[in-house]
Amino acid sequence: MANLKEIRGRITSISSTMQITSAMKMVSAAKLKKAQDAIVMLRPYSEKLQEIIQNVSAASDAENISEFALEREVKKVLFITVTSNRGLAGAFNSSVIKELNIQFSANENTEIEVLTVGKKAFDAVRRNKAVYENHSSLFDNLSFDHVSNMTEKVMSDFKAGKFDKVYVVYNKFINAATQEVVTEQVLPISSATEEKTGSADINVDYIFEPGRKEILDVLIPKSIKTQIFKAILDSVASEHGARMTAMHKATDNADALRSDLKIFYNKARQAAITNEILEIVSGAEALKNS
Repeated sequence: MANLKEIRGRITSISSTMQITSAMKMVSAAKLKKAQDAIVMLRPYSEKLQEIIQNVSAASDAENISEFALEREVKKVLFITVTSNRGLAGAFNSSVIKELNIQFSANENTEIEVLTVGKKAFDAVRRNKAVYENHSSLFDNLSFDHVSNMTEKVMSDFKAGKFDKVYVVYNKFINAATQEVVTEQVLPISSATEEKTGSADINVDYIFEPGRKEILDVLIPKSIKTQIFKAILDSVASEHGARMTAMHKATDNADALRSDLKIFYNKARQAAITNEILEIVSGAEALKNS
């Protein structure tokens, strides 16, 4: 049985850990509100932008199709992977890495490069895959302009034929306790929206000025940048939600463990006192008999 001093040390250590995890939970809860507001406000804009692009491009001639919508034989794929720079967020990072490995297996016959946003993704892939770029410092000063600069290089390389497909893998924010790992195609522009709405539901009765092609040349790059920015904001909100949940569970587990140790300590202390009493009584009886 562990001595009382050792048990007291463990109780003190667990109490200190509880203070840390409880503080981290409160910090994540405060950051979550701001991150959640940001992604909730961006989603309607992103969805409306996609809808406008579908409406404008619905009646465009095949010859005027955007260079970002061209389908090619897939020889090389780029995965933009979004994780966090820090751990202690439950399965937040490992879920993305697991999904990324599934995508690697599904594209095993193609050349693969990875653009990492977050140190956890960079550490996970740098030994096995070619790292296109590492943008872990993006979180230090996250803004649309910084994400736009990163995305412009990806778009330029896609136009140049360096990549035939581009995907983004990230945690989609559902609520504070739930995040969903998703893989979205960024380039070429997916026709998923068209398939969902159907050509009959698309309203293309517009007067275009200056013209469809000129409008698409402006809207499509903006839409791609917004899609990547939305994925990163989703990931940021998911990270804070996952960390808040993980720290809440860690605090509860530490509290339960501390309670068990206190009971164990009281029983050990009671047993020690009982032994001391028995020794005193035995000694007194021995002196009396002598």
